[in-house]
Amino acid sequence: MVTNDDLARVVDTNDQWIRERVGIVTRRVADTETVADMAAAAAGKALAGSGLSAADIDHVVVATCSSVDRCPNVATRVAAKLGVRAPAAYDINTACSGFSYALATADHAIRAGASRYAIVIGAEKLSDVTDWTDRATCILFGDAAGAAVVGPVEEGEAPGIGPVLWGSAPERGDAVRIEGWRPYIKQEGQTVFRWATTALAPLAYEACTRAGVAPEEIAAFVAHQANGRIIDGIAKRLNLPNAIIAKDIVESGNTSAASVPLALSKLVERREVPSGAPVLLFGFGGGLTYAGQVVRCP
Repeated sequence: MVTNDDLARVVDTNDQWIRERVGIVTRRVADTETVADMAAAAAGKALAGSGLSAADIDHVVVATCSSVDRCPNVATRVAAKLGVRAPAAYDINTACSGFSYALATADHAIRAGASRYAIVIGAEKLSDVTDWTDRATCILFGDAAGAAVVGPVEEGEAPGIGPVLWGSAPERGDAVRIEGWRPYIKQEGQTVFRWATTALAPLAYEACTRAGVAPEEIAAFVAHQANGRIIDGIAKRLNLPNAIIAKDIVESGNTSAASVPLALSKLVERREVPSGAPVLLFGFGGGLTYAGQVVRCP
């Protein structure tokens, strides 16, 4: 765990400034663990909670933008660690919206009959690409993984994953970037902040509309944990009177593709969301990509 005071010993910053600007108090930094190690740990936990075994899984998808290794991909390494035999296995890189993209691809594959049970993972080791001397970015990022098991519903049962709303603003894609062979995260903070606080609420609302769920029915809003003020701004514009607003950013920081499943898993584990209640997921960030859907967790 790295606190704001820890960072203040390295760069010119302080705890109060970080809390007020981005809402982060602590973040986690992996030591020897790789993206695949963290992804496999999260996937194993999700699999154990699902009541299924590795033999039931035929689809593994990992959302990540920080894996150092390009081949073999993270998904095949996760499958090997869990003992999943011959699954469809691939990685997705849409940065911070990655989990919602990955969840949609698994949902579509199951609906189409191409797969039956999938493990969907968001995993990031952003400490590998963080410039710890840059006070504008080093305060933001942490390492994490989160995962979910997705399967078919019974005949006549309502689906637990609503239609995805996804897209991007590629003309502004350079606002968040990790480029080159020895990359560091670079971010145009004000550009991202303005885009997130002005453009995204209508898109998140559209995800509710596609699912046939009114904002007042949403039990929880799990946005990408980018910045506390961004999360509050989107939630306020959405007007979700009965929703818990996930704020895992306080203890985990910005963990890119891992942030949505990580925050969601904590709400579920603390039983803050009733079984079957609609939860709005919405990821956004690097690219500038976005994706969201309404889910109902058993």
